[in-house]
Amino acid sequence: MELDAAELTERLEPLFKENFQERGELGAAVSVWQHGRLVLDLYGGFRDAHREVPWTADTLVLLWSATKGIGSACVLHVLQEQNIGLDRKVAEFWPEFANGGKNGITLAQLLSHQAGLVALDERVDVLDYESVIAALAAQTPLWQPGTAHGYHARTFGYLLDELVRRLTGKTLGTYWQGTFAEPLGLDIWIGLPEAENARTATIYAAKAGRTPTPAQFYTDLATPGTLVRRTFTSPAGLHAVTGMNAPSIRRVSNVSFGGIGSATSLAKFYAVLANGGELDGRRFFAPATIAKMRTPLSSGIDRVFQIPTVFSAGFMMDSRNASTRVFGDSPSAFGHPGAGGSHAFADLENGIGFAYVMNQMEQSLLPNDKSLQLVEALYG
Repeated sequence: MELDAAELTERLEPLFKENFQERGELGAAVSVWQHGRLVLDLYGGFRDAHREVPWTADTLVLLWSATKGIGSACVLHVLQEQNIGLDRKVAEFWPEFANGGKNGITLAQLLSHQAGLVALDERVDVLDYESVIAALAAQTPLWQPGTAHGYHARTFGYLLDELVRRLTGKTLGTYWQGTFAEPLGLDIWIGLPEAENARTATIYAAKAGRTPTPAQFYTDLATPGTLVRRTFTSPAGLHAVTGMNAPSIRRVSNVSFGGIGSATSLAKFYAVLANGGELDGRRFFAPATIAKMRTPLSSGIDRVFQIPTVFSAGFMMDSRNASTRVFGDSPSAFGHPGAGGSHAFADLENGIGFAYVMNQMEQSLLPNDKSLQLVEALYG
């Protein structure tokens, strides 16, 4: 399929406006690229609940777990540069990781949420990077690695970050900035500079409303001692959405859920992936690395989400039997959503990079109607 800018705008703009009129959106943006070129940029609403500061073309916003996708891309790029295969053991590069019976965990298992490290037995603070890394190194897996998978909601970013640090001597946020953000002109930060706060939208917690689904997941999320509850409270801290608006917190390089950026830049990065790893004649990823992003490594019932999920090397994909296509029409499309409604993916078959970001969260960890209706119309 080839997208026509005028036709796509005609299809998507009314639905985008409906999000504000009927679905309680406050401020948001959507961006679509194809074959490495911008096709559509829409933005609207406000950066604040008082509706005093309009959302503009250069507005930034918290991406939540959509950060995990760009973090995974950084790890895969490092592995590509150093010719390291996914079958290698994590402990080869991070010796302390072998503790707790983890010496056999491969990079493939780690990247596809099979390592069993969704929660920590030791209570450590989410802002204390060194203590979190020490706790992860000491942790015994909560299931036999490779036998099941479960979404590593909070720990995943630390695992990615430490791999990049061990292999390059740089933090993942620094690696992202120098390898992708600056060369591509991407307005995305993992650790926001003070000067960028003025154009960053305030993020707002979901309002009380309909019961979120799947119901058992949210019941477990509120029940102390459950795996779900442990997963989303470990490491501890930053549980209130309002806390994420503090400039001191925005400045933290949090790869699990702290990236801040624009829809245009997020879609542009996925456009690079959808374009086979290159843009404007410059190659960032080899075909073999792109193949790792679109090849399922784990699938079936997710021990945390309690529904079928599919993971490649760091990215989510649609389950083959899914009733709703989160990542578009292509079965090999991949991406990563963020809590409350942010969403991004790459579709190589059609060369499409897509991103939706917003500041009024919904009670959902996976994409909701606000973005999914746009994805459906995109392929309509």
